[in-house]
Amino acid sequence: MECYLCKGKMKKGETSYVVNRKGYHLVLDKVPAHICGQCGEPYFEEHEVELVQEMIREIDHKSEALQATG
Repeated sequence: MECYLCKGKMKKGETSYVVNRKGYHLVLDKVPAHICGQCGEPYFEEHEVELVQEMIREIDHKSEALQATG
């Protein structure tokens, strides 16, 4: 696999995934990814992206419920 940014070689590893939105910050450590050995750009597989998006939807839903009670 080749990095689309710098054409470096990708290798499997783990990295952080950071989300900043709607009044909260989410940091997930050790998310499986393909990481460029040259520039460090991570690429996440579809399964991991779906899991992260599911977490974000759940947090958004709970955050909206919390704001509605305030």
